[in-house]
Amino acid sequence: MTSVQVDKQHDGNEAADSASGEGYHRALGARQIQMIAIGGAIGTGLFLGAGKGISIAGPSLILAYAIAGLVIFFIMRALGELLMYRPVSGSFSEYAREFIGPFAGFATGWTYWLFWVVTGITEVTAAATYMTYWWDIPQWLSALVFTVILYGANLISVKLFGELEFWFSMVKVTAIVGMILICAGILTLGFSDAGDTASVTHLWDLGGFFAGKDGIGSTLMTLQMVMFAFLAVELVGVTAGESKDPKTVLPKAINTVPWRIAVFYVGALIMILSVVPWTEFQPGVSPFVAAFEKMGLGIGAAIVNFVVLTAALSSCNSGMYSTGRMLRDLALNGQGPKVFTKLTRSGTPLVGTTVSAALMMVGVWINYQWPGEAFNYVVSFATISGMWAWIVILVCQIRYRLKADRGELPQSPFKAPGGIWFSVFSLAFIGMVVVTMGMDKDNRVALYGAPVWGLILAVSYLVLKARNPQGAAFAKRS
Repeated sequence: MTSVQVDKQHDGNEAADSASGEGYHRALGARQIQMIAIGGAIGTGLFLGAGKGISIAGPSLILAYAIAGLVIFFIMRALGELLMYRPVSGSFSEYAREFIGPFAGFATGWTYWLFWVVTGITEVTAAATYMTYWWDIPQWLSALVFTVILYGANLISVKLFGELEFWFSMVKVTAIVGMILICAGILTLGFSDAGDTASVTHLWDLGGFFAGKDGIGSTLMTLQMVMFAFLAVELVGVTAGESKDPKTVLPKAINTVPWRIAVFYVGALIMILSVVPWTEFQPGVSPFVAAFEKMGLGIGAAIVNFVVLTAALSSCNSGMYSTGRMLRDLALNGQGPKVFTKLTRSGTPLVGTTVSAALMMVGVWINYQWPGEAFNYVVSFATISGMWAWIVILVCQIRYRLKADRGELPQSPFKAPGGIWFSVFSLAFIGMVVVTMGMDKDNRVALYGAPVWGLILAVSYLVLKARNPQGAAFAKRS
């Protein structure tokens, strides 16, 4: 079902079957959806990036993750309200068309596609780099093998994608839970090389809780890194059209967000910073590696390398999945080439996934030939693209709730708490994060690229509309 047809099908029971109209197969079960939701909230931002945040803000990084995690929960509940109103694949661009306008849907679909293509490029390149830890093989060869394997898995069936993501997420979860248990054992039993110095007082007795150079200001400057670590948590929304029982499974997955963040981010950092004083962390060094070294466990580096390899492959796998769906959604709505509508017998978008995978391989080759700051700037821009999806989700939830409260649309059975006000707060919070990006010279360049991409989208949209001015895909909806 495309957004053009939505006005004729607002009944909740019909919406639940929308995937059959799109041609997808509902093959993702509760177990897979839960792990996709968990995996989306755990990535290299925690395993590698947290070291820089700790060195800047000290123990207060824990508070930054807690507050940002609360905002992420509000975003996910807003998404959940929309999904239970109408669960569809390509949800972000679908809702943008319905509640904001046709250009918003066009821009959201192509921007989210760009986000995952660039993310896929960086992650498959990173995965190839991690492989050199064990074997001296060409980086391009590992990147090629990983891309081909993940591409094939995504074309075979959505169920295989779900299985891969389940096991990728299981590795990440096991690593974090294991670290928490080891640290808890050290704090209570005093074993390992860190047993004599480990103490929860490290959280406040080394310059205070807000021990960064600029106090609370340093904590605020880490919010951009913290929010980036949560990118892809919204991926569960893209799976809505292929979930076996979306009205039961998706709310359960979304409601686990608070405890996931509490355990995997807040809990893990509390334990690690209690065992290893925050002053011993350095930017670019994984806090997990530092903790293992402090404990005298030399195998720690190999373990963390395996985990970040898994996290990178998980992200690339998610990119393969989401890009094909986004391109097909755009094509179904007349805002992309019709060739992207083609599905395999197993219900996977053949052309969209193939084109996206090919672009990922081109990006790997470019990165291999010309590594440097230019590519890093593109990566930085990808984070802005990812945050755009959150903004769209919040705006759509606000507009939907206002219409539903007026009786113009059916009420969602899974309402976001706080009505529209938590969404308004979340939008203001994201705005503050964008401001902090502008204050950081390393991330400011991403803000320069956003208007350029917006201009490209605007010109492309006007060209398409000029070719088909009466097309339903470009008509403003009431």
